[in-house]
Amino acid sequence: MGEFEVHRVRFFGLVPAGVRCLACQPRGTRLALARTDGAVEVYNFAVNYFQEKVIPGHDSRSVEALCWAAGDRLFGAGLNGEVTEYDLARLCAARSVDGCGGPIWSMAANSNGTQLAIGCEDGSVKLFQVVPGGIEFERNLDRRKGQTVQRIMVNYHVQKVKRECVVWSIAFLSSGTIVTSDSFGRVQFWDRERGTLVESHTVSTSAVLSLAVSEEEDSIIVGTSTGATYQFQLLPVKAGSLEKRWVRTKPFQHHTHDVRAVAHSSTALISGGLDAQLVIRPLMEKMQKKGYDAALRKFTFPHRRLVSCARKARLLLFQFSQHLELWRLGSTDETGKDGEVLPLCRMPEHLVQLKSKGPEHIYCSCVSPCGSWVAYSTASRFHLYRVQYEGNGVSIKKVPKMPKLLLPAYQLQFSSDSSSLFVASARGSVHVLQLLEPGGCKHQHTLRPPSGSPEAVYLLASSADGHWVAAVSGDWAIHIYNLKCFKHHCSVPTYSCAVTALAIHPVTNNLVIAYSDQQLFEFSIPEKQYTAWSRTVQSCGLHRVWLERDSPITHITFNPKNPSHILLHDIYMFCVLDKSLPLPDNSALLMNQGTLKQLPETARKRQLHAFKICKKFQPLLFADLLDENCLVMVERPIMDIKTQLPLPIQQKKFGT
Repeated sequence: MGEFEVHRVRFFGLVPAGVRCLACQPRGTRLALARTDGAVEVYNFAVNYFQEKVIPGHDSRSVEALCWAAGDRLFGAGLNGEVTEYDLARLCAARSVDGCGGPIWSMAANSNGTQLAIGCEDGSVKLFQVVPGGIEFERNLDRRKGQTVQRIMVNYHVQKVKRECVVWSIAFLSSGTIVTSDSFGRVQFWDRERGTLVESHTVSTSAVLSLAVSEEEDSIIVGTSTGATYQFQLLPVKAGSLEKRWVRTKPFQHHTHDVRAVAHSSTALISGGLDAQLVIRPLMEKMQKKGYDAALRKFTFPHRRLVSCARKARLLLFQFSQHLELWRLGSTDETGKDGEVLPLCRMPEHLVQLKSKGPEHIYCSCVSPCGSWVAYSTASRFHLYRVQYEGNGVSIKKVPKMPKLLLPAYQLQFSSDSSSLFVASARGSVHVLQLLEPGGCKHQHTLRPPSGSPEAVYLLASSADGHWVAAVSGDWAIHIYNLKCFKHHCSVPTYSCAVTALAIHPVTNNLVIAYSDQQLFEFSIPEKQYTAWSRTVQSCGLHRVWLERDSPITHITFNPKNPSHILLHDIYMFCVLDKSLPLPDNSALLMNQGTLKQLPETARKRQLHAFKICKKFQPLLFADLLDENCLVMVERPIMDIKTQLPLPIQQKKFGT
């Protein structure tokens, strides 16, 4: 694997926002998620649950409910009293309609997705028609007391309790049953016609906050304020009996805080809460085979980079929702043996904090390799700053008179010589900006795919020699452009999964691509075809353990000293892939380097293969090569995040 000096960075103070609500696409493959900061994310079940869309939050746009309608149209509603439709191609809020009833707390679509019903704080329920280009108000449902057909007294069944019972969630079943969850920790089933209690299950000493029903209405998932989730199943009273009852079958404790949102897909129970975790627990009885698809998945961190590195200046830029932090790495004069922690002669230094003005959250950011430029974008503004280092001080100046671009920018990438900035834009386009001394820029060209694209570009990679740039849009198409003549050079053959990371080799100009199904491809840009090594990978196949990882590769880089090495990482491992060594077959052990070093020399030689894996650094948000002997690793320990969350509900444990 080779030896590296490693800067182990743990001062990125990211605290992911909690999960507020979830919505599964009916008869589709997508899950929509809204966070407490107003951000909306879309995960794709069909491509390994990859987080394929992210719409950053907005201070005035809280999202209390999400709903899919008319197939693939996504709507959100919240405390600002508006119903918002999201443009999933341009990754933004497309249009909003006032609900005229105050804050909106709930929303649902009818079975064919042609109507939306919203529940407002003033007690009204309003119906909207889903039409091309938006929604139209249809009518108010009558609120007059004389129209009440049934009244259910939830508190009536609670003896000697002075506090009020709050019903946190409710569901109507086609059988005529009403399901409620409440602040007394109960899940109750009511007869709609008679208003009588049919079944009551106390599942928690604290509140049951959320519930979701399967499409077949034979399974229910509920989430509690203790972090536990439970499944109820409608099962026969005895074998062969037609009589069925609701049975609590599966308790799970995957969260540490309130489970604010649950969803029930056709094959999994899904939950999210204040601890920011998205948990997907497959239903084993729905699985065709007990393999990778039946594995539990937990997602805490985004499937995109929030860290960029100025290699030459040894700086890191951290992206938060409404500000950026620029840090200088520490240094040491000491040398040591493998695994030793060396004392620093200069501590890491927080140089600059850039605050984004206004309610819009940041889409993307980047620092140039030389450290002299910082750029970021929100939904309506693009900012470029010139950074100067004078002695021990740092000055930063905003570049005035920016060229008018098609906003927002979805990804930013500086050229290796810091002379150009590539701005990923809507409809598959990429803007090329030339950076000018002492601090300015001008628009050089806009690169567009030959066939056009409705989707925004979300990933960029540029070559070290300044000849090429590759762009990936939301339709997963990869286009390569020649920067000498500003023309489209070629497209990579289409593949059935999302691209999670890509990079251009500084020596060969080969494009290395990682996909959400964990496949790796290498494409020769000059020859416009896959390389011989890439064809070998596809014919031999990658190791089963590699393909069964549930965390996508988020960054790829190279070591110029070893042209055969590809460096890549996900949240749980860092890998040096040595193309000069044979690929491991499924009989080989895909061990990490720590385990491999403990083997005898002869056994170690037998395990020699292309994949050199290190799992020492977790969770790994970013890794890059500063020079041929030095790595930087940015970790964000889960415990550091938990200490910044409010205390969870205290639970009495056995023996205490």
